[in-house]
Amino acid sequence: MAFWFLLVFVLGSLTYLMMQHSVARATRTPIWLLWLVLMTPAFVLTGWTLVHGIKQAPPSALILWISGGCLLLYWLLFNRGRQLPVDPQNQSPENQGQASNNSAQETVPVRPIDLAEESQLRNCFPWSVYYVQNIEYRPQAVICRGQLRTMASEAYEQIKANIEGQFGDRFLIIFQEGINGKPFFVLVPNPQVVRQNNHRDSEKITRPGLALLLLVATLFSTTFVGLRIAGFQVNSLESYLTLFFNGVPYALGLITILGTHELGHYLTARFYKIRSTLPYFIPIPYFLGTFGAFIKMGSPVPHRKALFDVSIAGPLAGFMMTIPLLIWGLAHSEIVALPEKTGMLNPNALNPQYSILLALLSKLALGSELTAKSAIDLHPVAVAGFLGLIVTALNLMPVGQLDGGHIVHAMFGQRTAVFIGQIARLLLLMLSFIREEFLLWAIILLFVPLIDEPALNDVTELDNKRDFMGLMSMALLLLIILPLPQFLARLLQI
Repeated sequence: MAFWFLLVFVLGSLTYLMMQHSVARATRTPIWLLWLVLMTPAFVLTGWTLVHGIKQAPPSALILWISGGCLLLYWLLFNRGRQLPVDPQNQSPENQGQASNNSAQETVPVRPIDLAEESQLRNCFPWSVYYVQNIEYRPQAVICRGQLRTMASEAYEQIKANIEGQFGDRFLIIFQEGINGKPFFVLVPNPQVVRQNNHRDSEKITRPGLALLLLVATLFSTTFVGLRIAGFQVNSLESYLTLFFNGVPYALGLITILGTHELGHYLTARFYKIRSTLPYFIPIPYFLGTFGAFIKMGSPVPHRKALFDVSIAGPLAGFMMTIPLLIWGLAHSEIVALPEKTGMLNPNALNPQYSILLALLSKLALGSELTAKSAIDLHPVAVAGFLGLIVTALNLMPVGQLDGGHIVHAMFGQRTAVFIGQIARLLLLMLSFIREEFLLWAIILLFVPLIDEPALNDVTELDNKRDFMGLMSMALLLLIILPLPQFLARLLQI
């Protein structure tokens, strides 16, 4: 019992420190309130343990709904206090341009351009490349409208070079699609220059010490959860000694999958010279042992090609790590009788028909042992692999600021991506009437903003190879979330 309270105290303290570092500057909502909401499931679980004892685990549905509800409440409180006061869904394309590069995130007015500088600015737009018709001045942007007369990629590169030649690194040059289908240029203050002028070190974005501390804390919390998955209770010296032998397989499997996912984003961002933090894990002393990991990018994405590559690299890397771990874990799992009612988060009797991909991998790993009346008592590594599939599917949802939302944005443009996100929300809500496990997913997606930040060159389209990869990522999403059809179940004899 003392071990549990010590774990909650240590991880709660680390969570508060991490939120002070990463969240305080992004919202006006008090950090103590956000921390209290995030830690509520741990407090509820602690209270349950006090009343019922450590040997009686709380119902999975209780932890699931409390965790989901607290995440939604956290999201609402965070966004209500966000420093960006304007709702992007109600912005004009021009204002979307100026809001898109608040990624640094001081809001500073544009230094007025005098008549001589305006003449220089107009000269940066050759009539044979982009014929400027008018220039508008906004508090935080200069908007240049006109007619595109050449390829979008060539126009952006040439005009960007011309403006940098005249004004140096004073502006970020954004190229966006207009409502009328005509692309326009937006010049916004370069936040990196602002930080340098304010004598702030703009290079210290990565904090290896913090990343390592959170990794160790998450290893500890997921090991504790893995111990419980393996069927052990931490209530004696023997339990402590068996901790690292029975809890670590789950912990290492899950951390490897999540870490590989975020490293995919991080390394690709570095390839495109996008400033980003190291992966930061979020440890929690209940449920799965972690809320996942994240990186934070500190500079804008240069073009839709980079947006696509950075976005797809995470799910692709995580999925490539998930498959071998899941197959190994399934091969070391046990076959049990199929109960009358099975749930998504019941690792002791998982129905392999939950998804097409899970069924195929289960049959590959278990062969003829798996029948139509069988369920799988998952090995801890298989639990981690199954969670890796869920994480991949959730991230590939083509909605707003999720990886899938970035992918469809890069493929089809921002306006079409918003429409696709709305359709995806509706389809998942309809699917939740058939598969109740998806109701929580559908609720979460309702609170994910449909509009993400555009790239600097948000007009130039992708090549055929990336379009094909994007379509394959959507096919992978369907393979994970759709249940196994009966004709295929008969073919596989499961």
